[in-house]
Amino acid sequence: MWSSFWRSRDRFSLDELRYLIDQLQKVQIVNNDNKNFVIEALRSISELITYGDQHDSNYFDFFMERQVMGEFVRILKVSGTVSISLQLLQTMSIMIQNLKSERAIYYMINNEHINILITYSFDFRNEELLSHYISFLRAISGKLDKNTISLLVKTQNEEVVSFPLYVEAIQFASNEDSMIRTAVRALTLNVYHVGDESVNRFVVKTPQADYFSNLITFFQKQCIYLNGLVSETLKNPNSHTTTAIVNAVDEIEDNLYYISDVISAGIADVGRLITDNILQLLIFPLLLPSLQLDAVNDIQIGASTSLYLLCCILRIVKIKDLANTIAASLFCPPEAFVSDSETTLKGYVPDHGHETQQTENKNVIEVDGCSNNIMPSLSSSSPVHPEDIISKGVSRLTLRDALLSYITAGDDLQVLSSLSMLTTLLQTKELDATMLDALGILPQRKQNKKLLLQQAFVGEDSREDQFFLSGRGFIRDGFSCELDGYLQNLKEQYGVSCSSLEVGTSPSVHRFHVLDALVTLFSRSNISPETLWDGGWLLRQLLLYSEAEFNNQHLELLRDLYKNCTSALLEEARGTWPDLLVTVLCDEWKRCKRAMEAPSPRKELKCMFLPLDKPSFDDVLPSESSFVAGERMCKVVKVFVLLHQLQIFSLGRALPEQPPTCPPSKIPENSRAGNAGLDVSGPKLGSELRLGCVACMIIG
Repeated sequence: MWSSFWRSRDRFSLDELRYLIDQLQKVQIVNNDNKNFVIEALRSISELITYGDQHDSNYFDFFMERQVMGEFVRILKVSGTVSISLQLLQTMSIMIQNLKSERAIYYMINNEHINILITYSFDFRNEELLSHYISFLRAISGKLDKNTISLLVKTQNEEVVSFPLYVEAIQFASNEDSMIRTAVRALTLNVYHVGDESVNRFVVKTPQADYFSNLITFFQKQCIYLNGLVSETLKNPNSHTTTAIVNAVDEIEDNLYYISDVISAGIADVGRLITDNILQLLIFPLLLPSLQLDAVNDIQIGASTSLYLLCCILRIVKIKDLANTIAASLFCPPEAFVSDSETTLKGYVPDHGHETQQTENKNVIEVDGCSNNIMPSLSSSSPVHPEDIISKGVSRLTLRDALLSYITAGDDLQVLSSLSMLTTLLQTKELDATMLDALGILPQRKQNKKLLLQQAFVGEDSREDQFFLSGRGFIRDGFSCELDGYLQNLKEQYGVSCSSLEVGTSPSVHRFHVLDALVTLFSRSNISPETLWDGGWLLRQLLLYSEAEFNNQHLELLRDLYKNCTSALLEEARGTWPDLLVTVLCDEWKRCKRAMEAPSPRKELKCMFLPLDKPSFDDVLPSESSFVAGERMCKVVKVFVLLHQLQIFSLGRALPEQPPTCPPSKIPENSRAGNAGLDVSGPKLGSELRLGCVACMIIG
């Protein structure tokens, strides 16, 4: 019988299809004698059906007439070999993917045999078989729309009670093979984006809803794995661990983009499920407590890794409730997110698996043998005083305080992580303006807009003077309504109670806290210039071009830092590389100016981990080496350029393209003339002036 299979015959003809089906129906059991014929017949049938779909509808008519789908199921059941299962799944995938005729697609899906194949007990210990099975499921999902999806589900009282395609696929959502995980996620997105209300209700019911919690649990394991890589790289920097970090970061971000794609389907219940699972399985038990505690539920994770992950979540997963809940949580102490039995007093700036650099901040106190940094208060309005902390305990300090403390006393990675977190919060469009104001990071331009809106509601007469107080005015009721609502939700829905006194503090005080931390950061010599530039970028976002936003201590400290750095630069002019100093100064001036004026920070989030294995000449060469001297000179120039531009910025002037030849304070008249629209050489007849809001012209 099988020898006749190889006789000469037109390969793409209806006779060929008829012959193959006839021979296939004669097969009662698949064994070694006929296995190859069955495999070849299945493969050829898929080619002929695909060809017929594009050229002759009679092919598919004959396919339906002979009920070949039933023959496929029968062959699968009488076969005991993996090779037949592989070929059958491949045949089905090829046909479903390539069929264009709506009638053919409907027949393939609206058939009891398709669900039999979906639910068949394949031996998935064979990895190749599992791969072909998932491809088969994904091919079906690619044909889903509001009409076809109803053919794959079973309903009762207009509610979906069975959806084998979806249920079988999500069992492999956490498979070790990334290709399988990707295919399953593509399938789920195809289901969610159909927009069938009954299916949407089905996917959020138990046990299908467990898919979302399992998704976040799997993501949590990836986060812990990333933290292990970061800790290992800090101890033993090398290119291999850095490559592993990049790969882990890419996978984490891919997972978050998938979650974002799920959210974009617009299924409200799915959005709430994802929000609750992210908060309860990841952020509350793991990420937020790790900002102060060394161990959370016996899981070790570092503060920098946690901040990176929080930034990723805020930037990629666009859910308003999630973003505002995270922001509101920063007003709670870390102890609020762990049980009493797990709450122990750790250092305010914890080690987190790597050695923290020696702090330069003098404001450090000892509480129960632990070193606790208290951010120096340059603002007279700051409510944080060391004596209050000693008397009331470190638990009063909130997660927001921890962020600022890392800036003033943490190592380079901790500083960069905290700056990234504040920057991310500032740029998160889902955050309410009042939440940013409460955190002290509402940009000045948004403050003015907020006050104008408040005036429109409360009346212009009662608030007329408030707008002109540089945003320092404060309407308690409006602020309380937004923040208190999220804090109340934290308590009622998640059991997180915030008793911090900072909640009732004016945003202007919190704003000064942030300014204090940033100005203090610029005085730290053990922080890389690139990280200081990030601090400069954030400072520029928070303030208008006006020194009125700084208090006297801010301005005095900035001036002193500038003078000291100028002296250090002059020393470099007498050092090893004086001939390159001017060139480096001009180049770094342009780079710093671009960084300060950029709409976003200069780096992607993942870049915070890349310098971990960056070698320094100072570590491997003697201090008198010319390479070490060159590296030191570049660092001095970068810090000098930043401080010089901050000086110009604080005086309300635009940054020039080239570094000026004299200190900013030496040219106030020229700057004011330029700001007014005058030529520096003096006013001329017909010149137009801009004097505040009044336009004037010199006429004689």
